[in-house]
Amino acid sequence: MYLNKSIKEINELLKNKTIKPIDLVEEAFQNIENNRELNAYITLNKEEAIKRAKELEDKEVDNLLFGLPIAVKDNIITKGLRTTCASHILDNFIPIYDATVVEKINEKNMIIIGKTNMDEFAMGSSSRTSYFGAPKNPWNKEKISGGSSGGSATTIASRDLPFALGSDTGGSIRQPASYTGIVGMKPTYGRISRFGLVAFASSLDQIGPMTTNVYNNALLLNALVGKDEKDLTSVRREDEDFTRLIGEDIKGMKIAVPNYFMSDIVSKSITSKVKEVIELLKSKGATVDYIDVDYLENAVTLYQIIAMGEASSNLARFDGIRYGFSYENPENIEDVYLKTRAEGFGEEVKRRIMVGSYLLSGENAKVYYNKALSIRDDMRKALKKVFDSYDLIIGPTTTTTAYDLTDPMDDPSKSFMDDVLVIPVNMAGLPGLNLPIGFDDNKMPIGMQIIGNSFEEAKIYKLASYLEKELNLSLNPNGGEDNE
Repeated sequence: MYLNKSIKEINELLKNKTIKPIDLVEEAFQNIENNRELNAYITLNKEEAIKRAKELEDKEVDNLLFGLPIAVKDNIITKGLRTTCASHILDNFIPIYDATVVEKINEKNMIIIGKTNMDEFAMGSSSRTSYFGAPKNPWNKEKISGGSSGGSATTIASRDLPFALGSDTGGSIRQPASYTGIVGMKPTYGRISRFGLVAFASSLDQIGPMTTNVYNNALLLNALVGKDEKDLTSVRREDEDFTRLIGEDIKGMKIAVPNYFMSDIVSKSITSKVKEVIELLKSKGATVDYIDVDYLENAVTLYQIIAMGEASSNLARFDGIRYGFSYENPENIEDVYLKTRAEGFGEEVKRRIMVGSYLLSGENAKVYYNKALSIRDDMRKALKKVFDSYDLIIGPTTTTTAYDLTDPMDDPSKSFMDDVLVIPVNMAGLPGLNLPIGFDDNKMPIGMQIIGNSFEEAKIYKLASYLEKELNLSLNPNGGEDNE
């Protein structure tokens, strides 16, 4: 068992030729086979991964990520490797180019193991809208792993491999990370290129790392960031090492807790655990204050309007003409569009397209979408103002722990309320990380969200790593020990 060792230990073994990349790849595929019932993957990349691993045997081990296996969420484009977005409409789509983040992980000589399961087109909070069935939670296979990056969360939590990519539009990295007991980071909007990420809501979408621990998360983020001329929303920043503050003392840090995050919308078991962490932080010399932040209660409504409106526009390209599923034997061109989209999209996606189309039609664009953008800007300013006085914001990531896979899906608002605490971060374009902080009475993971000012991910990792060490939780659902 090599993949449960620390990244530095694995790197030394590779440098010393004690092991080869193929050993790591074969171990990852064996782990995935052992956990097949979790349904974490849509497509495996076994043949190419083995080929790539053998190609790397004679290359110099020149970075900490060299030769390590990684999983990629199935809405991130991979050249020659099926990319479905967990939808019937793309279940035969083979891309002809790589997303920028895929190019970056290839430059580090990481090895893509496969494409992970997810909510269809990232629309949902449980991964149950997937055309390929929902992934299961390794802590309890009767429960959801969260969404939309549920497959990536499942494969990391079950210790198949140490790294995965997810995407976060309204909490889709942090929420499943909370449900499965892993570390998930949504970086500042613009930190990572979105080129090659199949768009859901373009002003909210952001790719981010999902890992077993804080150090690994920061290390992977190092490899992903950077300005990309193919994405005009990506931001040019000076190079920095996101691991640089890991291990530093937190004495003197000022931390804010929005009262809304600790209100009755959150279960008592979660607020109790967060309060324990708050007391720990105070005992270690940090200042923690409860504060009011305007507009947080409006986050879900704003998200529904903005995300559905942008989704209806982005998904118009899936029409059965250019790529993906196409209805056979249509009567006319209108029939192609109608039947392709009716049969290709699932119910949740169709619902969001219909609502989004209504929100953007005629005067509705001004009444709803433009108004939502205006209030969103007010929310962003309110959150940014907090950082005039505080280093970070903390609070629960989710209102409950993971619920049953069999819970009804007939309440359209439930998936949004599952993300009520994480949506504000996307609205403001801020970085936010989920950190596991304990378990409820049913031994299901509880996560805490750490939110920073724009481009201050390193400060988030500082606090997260400190708490990770202090809490010293056993986060392997298989019962084994992680050598972090």
